[in-house]
Amino acid sequence: MKKTLLVPLAGAVLLASCGQAGNGNAGPVYLDVDRPLEERVEDALSRMTLEEKVRVLHAQSKFSSAGVPRLGIPELWCTDGPHGIRPEVLWDEWDQAGWTNDSCVAFPALTCLAATWNEDMSALYGKSIGEEARYREKDVLLGPGVNIYRTPLNGRNFEYMGEDPYLASKMVVPYVQQVQENGVAVCVKHFALNNQEAKRHEYDAVVDDRTLHEIYLPAFKAAVQEGGAWSVMGAYNLYRGQHLCHNEYMLNGVLKQDWGFDGAVISDWGGTHDTAESISNGLDLEFGTWTNGLRGETSNTYNSYYLADPYLARLRSGEASMEVLDDKVRRVLRLIFRTAMNTRKPFGSLCSPEHYDAARRIAGEGIVLLKNDGGVLPLDLSSTRRIAVIGENAIKMMTVGGGSSSLKVQHECTPLEGIRAAAGDKAEIVYERGYVGDISGDYNGVVTGQDLSESRSESQLTADAVALAASSDAVIFVGGLNKSAHQDCEDSDRLGLELPYDQDKVISALAKVNPNLVVVIISGNAVAMPWADEVNGIVEAWFGGSEAGNALADVLFGKVNPSGKLPFTFPAKLEDNGAHALGAYDPDAVRVEYKEGIYVGYRWADKMQVKPLFAFGHGLSYTDFSYGGAKCSKSVVRSSADVQVSVDVTNIGQVAGKEVVQLYIGDDESSVERPVRELKGFRKVALEPGETRTVNFTVTPDMLKFYDPASGCWVLEKGSFTVYIGSSSTDIRTTARFEVR
Repeated sequence: MKKTLLVPLAGAVLLASCGQAGNGNAGPVYLDVDRPLEERVEDALSRMTLEEKVRVLHAQSKFSSAGVPRLGIPELWCTDGPHGIRPEVLWDEWDQAGWTNDSCVAFPALTCLAATWNEDMSALYGKSIGEEARYREKDVLLGPGVNIYRTPLNGRNFEYMGEDPYLASKMVVPYVQQVQENGVAVCVKHFALNNQEAKRHEYDAVVDDRTLHEIYLPAFKAAVQEGGAWSVMGAYNLYRGQHLCHNEYMLNGVLKQDWGFDGAVISDWGGTHDTAESISNGLDLEFGTWTNGLRGETSNTYNSYYLADPYLARLRSGEASMEVLDDKVRRVLRLIFRTAMNTRKPFGSLCSPEHYDAARRIAGEGIVLLKNDGGVLPLDLSSTRRIAVIGENAIKMMTVGGGSSSLKVQHECTPLEGIRAAAGDKAEIVYERGYVGDISGDYNGVVTGQDLSESRSESQLTADAVALAASSDAVIFVGGLNKSAHQDCEDSDRLGLELPYDQDKVISALAKVNPNLVVVIISGNAVAMPWADEVNGIVEAWFGGSEAGNALADVLFGKVNPSGKLPFTFPAKLEDNGAHALGAYDPDAVRVEYKEGIYVGYRWADKMQVKPLFAFGHGLSYTDFSYGGAKCSKSVVRSSADVQVSVDVTNIGQVAGKEVVQLYIGDDESSVERPVRELKGFRKVALEPGETRTVNFTVTPDMLKFYDPASGCWVLEKGSFTVYIGSSSTDIRTTARFEVR
């Protein structure tokens, strides 16, 4: 539990007034919140002993680091995110502390947030989760994650924001800003190239400089330079032969020097491996080096961390620089003053009605309607009297499990509960399991309490589900992935693109007996759908958090018109993904070469003219939208000028809806190979039936540039550029051209 500041602060004032704090009789500037931050940092730094400086650079428990009690500088407390505030654990262990007041609201997974394509939803998410972290007295929220979706097998994709650097950049900034408005630091992760879980502590990512800067770094750069992130977490894997928690090029070169990052670099738990590299290569705060907290051969393992006693010994012997030490301490002090010592931050709130409402709104807006042949959705309760709900994911809690983002929720509404609540007495809702997946329901001592045991055979489960489907007016199959190992889960990758537990067979059997079948996929990843042509309705519902069931029901019954768009490509088969087509993903390799280069996701599909199962940016609505012709403000522009692009969009359907208007740009005559088109703008617009709105975009020179490794600069070449505007990366409705001279 976090210590009070009252006694230490009073002690600090007394020490300073007696001239014992290392700065004569001067008052403690670092306590004065009205003074500039850097003055406070320098004052505190000048009063600290060598031992105190080292002590603030490493953990003192599983999730906290020490402050300076003598000076009234409090300890720093971290909490796992990025979807909710992790329950309290024991001081030295991952096991639960047994508190009864540490439940939270689970917000949707970040893939769902990205699928909203709505920066306002990102701001709402950040505000809400920031308030929960603040109420729980947390100083650093370990999230959000913005690693790029390179392969659909990455077990941790559900914690990230999709395959496109522009989309991830735009969606991460409001989250960062609003969390930190609560006096809680984000810790943007995992920097960088952490694109798989297989061999995550061992593999060295081999990436060319152009790909690094164009694909894998922009979202981190936006979080730092536009969002103002106060801390960044290093990744487990290696780059250029160095672990990314102490990597000279990435941390000192890119992050701190090129981007001007003034915050603290925090290691992932167990991501630190060497004292010399940790000192020299940009790590500021070391956590979890020995993840059990204590070792038998020493009384306090925390003092044996790489940035603890071994660092202190090098400083005392003159092997380590005081200048480097002071830079690290400054960064940690900034982090503490911005969070733990910020006396003006709001109080926050926990499990409030507003937070549940936010979770439901975000989840509903992120749900993607992938297919709706024959208008099978929304379900009409005036004519649909008996609805069969089939599938384990209709009843399985999804907030527990999956790794460090596992949560202890106050409440979770499952899909079956949400559907029953929405239907009320207007329709009979009957459930069948259909298949058995993972019957467990616990993680690090958090137990769902669900009894998912099943005595029926697989064939009997299928037969019972088919019988129910045949006797019902409509069928909702709720399946997909879960958060077990080798699915959507930290520390392991998926073994294939297909659905687990023979769900494909069950879906095909259901389709044969009832044409009014809607398949709902719960996942954070793309899945293969060999049955896609057999069913009329397909919905991607993600991991929706505490309000998952209610949000899903809102969409299924038409209370909410779906407006989500895919933040990554659904390939028809695994080999349609660039990394897999080139044999550039090997779960057993310790050297992973990103052979596809800049051609990630839709860029690869466009280049190879591969038709995806569902394209990046795809998502249907219960209404239809028409596009007018795209117009550019200038046909010829100078290289330093912006271009204004506009298009009229009209709701030509019968109900109100939201459309995500997407702008892509292609370079028609580049001296280097470039993608056919790249996302460079999007706007989500709400339109009433018959309403037309002009959607405007500003195309800046920076949007037209590519990264030149030889010069280390972004280059804009003269020539013709094509603007593509549409409803997805493959559904382009209108184009225009302009020339740069």
